[in-house]
Amino acid sequence: MSMEKAAAVLRRAQYPLFLSGAGISAESGVPTFRGTRGAKVGGAMEGLAADRGIDGLWNNYRAEDLATPEAFARDPHLVWGWYNWRKRLIASTQPNAAHFAIHRIAQKLPNLLCATQNVDGLHTLAGLESILEMHGNIYRTRCTQCQSLAIIRDDVTPTTQCGNCQSANLRPDIVWFGEQLPRAVLDSIYARLAVCDAILVVGTSGSVYPAAGFAIEVRRREGVVIEINVEDGHKPYAHDIYLRGKAGEILPQIADLV
Repeated sequence: MSMEKAAAVLRRAQYPLFLSGAGISAESGVPTFRGTRGAKVGGAMEGLAADRGIDGLWNNYRAEDLATPEAFARDPHLVWGWYNWRKRLIASTQPNAAHFAIHRIAQKLPNLLCATQNVDGLHTLAGLESILEMHGNIYRTRCTQCQSLAIIRDDVTPTTQCGNCQSANLRPDIVWFGEQLPRAVLDSIYARLAVCDAILVVGTSGSVYPAAGFAIEVRRREGVVIEINVEDGHKPYAHDIYLRGKAGEILPQIADLV
């Protein structure tokens, strides 16, 4: 009954918003990287790494060692080594049923604005033509000299040249600790939140801001919050629709009903 209700809410919504987090891609086997200060970066990846015969090098580092502008300035070889390793892990995964389901929902609801906290690019690989990547894309580089963006799926090193200006000043187009989220992305999301009457939140803990505040803002405006999560996530309110379980099992059913 809740899935039918969720589908009905989405059909009626004039300004719906979709937000995904690490949980949706975890079902594809994408290693999660929690942005917890002081945490060892290999922790959530070590099981997958061990399965694939990858050594535990990265378990010796904290997030602050690798995911900050200061770390990149200090040792770009180290930081690029870590991102190349993550890229190879993610490249061996594929979109799951949840990724394909949100693509189908977006086709049925042309006014649906889609945003993700993930950097793995699996939504695009599943066919979603437009999605706001709040934290960047692990395959995308940004030239710190000319600011041009490029998708590079192969390994990148500090000597890799920018295809536009030929300088060797590429960095991952990822939002690091201490950096602001892309202004254009946030502006688009906040513009939608100002009128949003339904938000579909999938696979996010609801603990990292600003994304954690999106559902709260929709509630404040008396919109409906639909959440799919294997964990508690946002605590459900009386008018929320909370669906506990795997997104890959629940979202396709909602997509069929929208």
